[in-house]
Amino acid sequence: MSTHDHAAPSDRPGGLLIRPIGAADEADWRRLWSAYLAFYETTRPEEVYATTFARLLSGTPGEFRGLLAVVDGRPVGLVHYLFHRSCWAVADICYLQDLYAVPDRRGTGIGRALIEAVYGAADAHGAASVYWLTQEFNATARRLYDRIGVKTPFIRYNRG
Repeated sequence: MSTHDHAAPSDRPGGLLIRPIGAADEADWRRLWSAYLAFYETTRPEEVYATTFARLLSGTPGEFRGLLAVVDGRPVGLVHYLFHRSCWAVADICYLQDLYAVPDRRGTGIGRALIEAVYGAADAHGAASVYWLTQEFNATARRLYDRIGVKTPFIRYNRG
């Protein structure tokens, strides 16, 4: 796999398939990403949806990539990630930006499988590390994150 390719599809136990987002997935991707945004009590304008989906499909180096979790032919989760440079490492690092599983499938390994698929893509890319952010109140997701990652002491600030 070149550093420009998406992660390869992978079958998981229980009929779970993790695969790259494709052009035919736009309606399902919009459904999942809209639900993810609603969880964080936000919406985005149509221009952001269209631009983000085009970026996910572009395959351009340094652009976002996306994977879907599919069970019985139905997309039930998504993840977006990006490789970028860092002043702290020679190799790129991987930022996992969005992770979502439909509520009726949570606790079945979908989130873990999506994170592990990003870990695999990062390893194939030669990334120095993988990181992500979550909100403090997201207790359900943090239980998984505490098992699959290491919490850091960093605090995020945004421009005021």
